[in-house]
Amino acid sequence: MIIDNDVVDALADTVLGPHDKSVPPAAWGATVREYLAATPELARWQTPLLTLDRAALAANRALMADWTAAAGVALAPHGKTTMAPQLWRDQLAAGAWAITLATAWQAQLARSFGVGRIMLANTLVDPVGLAWAVAESARDDTFEIYCWADSVATVELMDEILRDAPPGPPIRVLVELGGPHGRTGARTRTEARAVAEALRAGERVELAGVAGYEGALAHDRSPAGVAAVRGYLGELAALHTELAAIYPGTAIVTAGGSAYPELVVDELAGLAVPGGSTTVVLRSGAYLIHDDGFYASISPLAAPAADPGLRAGMHGWARVVSRPEPELALLDGGKRDFPFDEGLPVPQLVVGGAPLPSGAVVTALNDQHTFLRLPGAGATELPVGSVVRLGLSHPCTAFDKWRLIPVIDDAAAPRPRVVDLISTYF
Repeated sequence: MIIDNDVVDALADTVLGPHDKSVPPAAWGATVREYLAATPELARWQTPLLTLDRAALAANRALMADWTAAAGVALAPHGKTTMAPQLWRDQLAAGAWAITLATAWQAQLARSFGVGRIMLANTLVDPVGLAWAVAESARDDTFEIYCWADSVATVELMDEILRDAPPGPPIRVLVELGGPHGRTGARTRTEARAVAEALRAGERVELAGVAGYEGALAHDRSPAGVAAVRGYLGELAALHTELAAIYPGTAIVTAGGSAYPELVVDELAGLAVPGGSTTVVLRSGAYLIHDDGFYASISPLAAPAADPGLRAGMHGWARVVSRPEPELALLDGGKRDFPFDEGLPVPQLVVGGAPLPSGAVVTALNDQHTFLRLPGAGATELPVGSVVRLGLSHPCTAFDKWRLIPVIDDAAAPRPRVVDLISTYF
């Protein structure tokens, strides 16, 4: 079972109320199922608002499924991007091999929705989380969970913690290789081999492969950045080759965010043995939602680099609440509502068809306000009450601000309709 459909379907029985940001009061007291039955208009919702675009999500999901299948790699999308079981289900149904997560609690949440295979892209040394992983694996022998280790001390601590845990299968651990000035991960192959040997000698841990994250080593498409990523991935491939003789069984080689997936495929896909000893796993998380900012500028799968290419599946909507100066409009959304760590929101259109004043640009966000500068514009060109659609950058820090996100049929339509509501868990 890849996910428990009954548990996911039960989210439609959730009762809407004022605890759901921007949901219209007329919907309070209705279940999600009851509310959606009337195919309500987005215009009935309050601002600020984050929405998802149904067509973009479907297209992005299919594009990545087809691309990874053609490349011969498995896909374990990083679930922390959305923390939305409904979207995880769609990704798994499209062929995803697993769901990747970052903390024991996130893994526990995913397991409560029946996710059957989890890649925990992190070290697991929390005693409570480690004991849970063993107990859950013992309770259901079809459940698979993997975690990472980047030092001998980490492996020894895991083994020590597990000595007091109830009986259960060994925890499958991947050796994490890092890089200079990167994030976590053993800094050299020599150190990484020592971690593998410690796993081989451990009592309740098992060597399961090698892992890493190339996105920590570059943040652009400059020649130096691409070279750093390729060099790192080459080291990861070499480490896997060195460890091939001591794997106790099948092995996993995993890397990949959403910025350099084609480099991961170029450098690692050749290690895969279909139906055999090695599975290469890509862990991209942002592809499903994509964006109008960082990932649109760097992903090789975004249009126009690719055709048809990934496209933004999320938008912000905010209302003009003040025009205190001729060239300034204040919108009612801010840092509490929209992401800003990888670029500020980009004004795209005014609801109702009126064009945005030329040169409109967001220059700052406060907690609940967006500063929209309008060079050369007058107050009549964007009056108080106007609703502006915003392009956003970085889905990871968009979703964590919303417990319930409406999915609309068409973000470009004059009167979009709400066709689903996505629950998130942060």
